[in-house]
Amino acid sequence: MLEDSLAGPAMTGVLLDERRPTPGLTLRRPEGTGETGRAVPAMRIALVGTRGVPAAYGGFETAVEEVGRRLVGRGHDVTVYCRGGDVTRQEFLGMHLVHLPAVQSRTLETLSHTAASVAHLFVHRRPDVAVVFNAANSPFLPVLKAKGIPVATHMDGLEWRRAKWGGTGRRYYRLAESLAVRWSDALIADARGIQDYYREEFGTDTTLITYGAPLLANPASHRLAELGLQPGRFHVLVARFEPENNVHLAVEGMLRSTAKHPLVVVGSAPYADQYTARIRALAGRDDRVRLAGSIYDQELLDQLYAHALTYVHGHSVGGTNPSLLRAMGARTAVLAFDVSFNREVLGADGRYFSVPQELAGLLAAAEAAPDDVLGRATRLRSRAATLYRWDDVAVKYEQLCARLVGADPVRQAASGRRLVASL
Repeated sequence: MLEDSLAGPAMTGVLLDERRPTPGLTLRRPEGTGETGRAVPAMRIALVGTRGVPAAYGGFETAVEEVGRRLVGRGHDVTVYCRGGDVTRQEFLGMHLVHLPAVQSRTLETLSHTAASVAHLFVHRRPDVAVVFNAANSPFLPVLKAKGIPVATHMDGLEWRRAKWGGTGRRYYRLAESLAVRWSDALIADARGIQDYYREEFGTDTTLITYGAPLLANPASHRLAELGLQPGRFHVLVARFEPENNVHLAVEGMLRSTAKHPLVVVGSAPYADQYTARIRALAGRDDRVRLAGSIYDQELLDQLYAHALTYVHGHSVGGTNPSLLRAMGARTAVLAFDVSFNREVLGADGRYFSVPQELAGLLAAAEAAPDDVLGRATRLRSRAATLYRWDDVAVKYEQLCARLVGADPVRQAASGRRLVASL
């Protein structure tokens, strides 16, 4: 399931250019071409630190699938390290897959799998460059560097701010950030707010590479009847049940609102029993709140995104969020928690809330002015189509990898780094 939207991009919806190639169409060519028009030599690129592909969990996985297949189409050899899924599958959309085990634990799953992946790379493969996702994996970077492999680390959001981590977990993530700054040849940020954080906290620069937005084109609505819904007559929220995603705040907003359409809440969480119980208790007070659980059916999920009157987005600590981009690409108006990351993505056509009463008013106002909602939704879709294109994202990854392959693996900004003082 998507890390933040609880459904993987199964590619069953009807989309525009941003989908995978149609059968019989090949994108492969001997060399890529950067924005400057200069040819980019073919590279061997390893993508490490995620659950892998086909994408069925989170934003990282979606990025690996969308970027990886485009890099293959641009003539590069791409290897993706995977955990879970069909272990007999050795190739997907031209990407080579390596399946390795992981310890099934919230605290150890990612680290154990990355450790196995890095060991495999060290012994069996020698890519020209590696992209490691998640700053938590930074302790393994010296192993890659010892093999002479330049590394770009995708830093993700401010993971240490997530409520699910206790004091030890938060200290580890702060330490991991500083190690990634010290040992990476390049850092990737998916939002300007993340860039600002690393500039202010560590005195170091990052490369801004956002996510792409899938663009839904005239999606059907027949699956909505399975949930007792009608197009344009419900609100939807899609998120993991974690405090920083503010699912409880959204439900409380509906409880306080005069809105008549239901709020459909899609999601769950494997390690948040207490928080899930809290949400269920709140939802039980009002039949306008409908808990749909996790939805893995992409066709149904696409129809929920596309035919909701509004999409409620409570995420507060990540960067550019794939769920938010999916709602924009589905031409749905967004009511978002008021943080810089969400304002950066939505701009003037987003509507923002910080407390339940503010959301309550926004829900009621949307139902009272559907024409205004449609206008904002249309402009948000245009914004997504212009600013958040997977083709552009893939080119930026290609250019970054090409720079690292030809660059000194020792970062020039080392003098500007510092450890977090609070460690």
